[in-house]
Amino acid sequence: MSTIQPKLSGLKAENFQKVVKGKKTDLYTLVNKDGYEVSITNYGGAIVAIMVPGKDGKVANVIQGHDNIDDVVNSPEAYLSTLIGRFGNRIAKGKFTLNGKEYQLAINNEPNALHGGPTGLHSQVFEAFQSGEQSLTLNCILPYGHEGFTGEVKISVEFTWTDDNELVIEYLATTNKKTIINLTHHAYFSLQGIANPTPGIEDQILELNGDFFIPIDDTCIPTGEILKVAGTPFDFRTPKAIGKDIDADDVQIKNGNGYDHCFVLNKKEVGELSFAARLTDPKSGRTLETYTTEPGMQVYSDNWGSGNPIQLGCTAPRRSAICFECQHFPDSPNRPYFPSTVLKPGEKYTQKTIYKFGVE
Repeated sequence: MSTIQPKLSGLKAENFQKVVKGKKTDLYTLVNKDGYEVSITNYGGAIVAIMVPGKDGKVANVIQGHDNIDDVVNSPEAYLSTLIGRFGNRIAKGKFTLNGKEYQLAINNEPNALHGGPTGLHSQVFEAFQSGEQSLTLNCILPYGHEGFTGEVKISVEFTWTDDNELVIEYLATTNKKTIINLTHHAYFSLQGIANPTPGIEDQILELNGDFFIPIDDTCIPTGEILKVAGTPFDFRTPKAIGKDIDADDVQIKNGNGYDHCFVLNKKEVGELSFAARLTDPKSGRTLETYTTEPGMQVYSDNWGSGNPIQLGCTAPRRSAICFECQHFPDSPNRPYFPSTVLKPGEKYTQKTIYKFGVE
């Protein structure tokens, strides 16, 4: 079908139409029955607009992104609201062992490997198939040896924008050789709406469904412990402002420069789709609920933002967004007691995450 032009975001599809790495890029817009929109480019699966109303009825873009394909490709924040893989988060020193063989990945987050390497999913041009106004499927193949990983992996990601303002992301992957995989989306949410400058997240109220979190060392690699959130700045079981403890005198806060930690989500059974988090912006009244099948969720409070330009004259200062990256735990291949991230031939990797927007 022909590309749907966005009506609410001010973005233009033609600014995303180019040939990159020999493949065509474009902008795909999903529209629900109330006319609210999500716009996604097939370069990296970057979401560049989520247009939803606040309590005053005013519609704003609640995700950080760019307004043209060149800026997406050359973004100072390479993972700005993109898909992440083949292995999201960090692997210590870029090393892991599989079937008795040690693999060495690129070190792109000194001294560790991050987010599948410099040419991970965030920089792939996906084949895109838009079926109707509310669904988009992105497909790609990561070849054997890509970024040092074993196995050719076929990946399919389906985005569905429902009439209830839910963005549903469903992942499917298969491999021809035993490998490791940990996919996620690195959406930078700014519930108050992007602006110049985009407002900070400190006053937003967060509730997290996790009794435990994974502490990290000063290179953001898990120490190997799994600690209770009780009595720490990481206790969001009762809703509280993100800014309340974000600069607490706490070694874990210092190691992450704020929140950059994986929370262990409370689950009745492995792989169930369950509630992970609820974010409320008191000013606009917008809410965001996250549901996922994943065992963990990396919460990143945009601690390294530097006021970079984003789309349409907006800017992204430090802590103007928050990320809820639903995934397996960081450095899982080197921690046998963490849930396994191994994928074998004949198996299917699946994951489902829902971001539901509302107003209160």
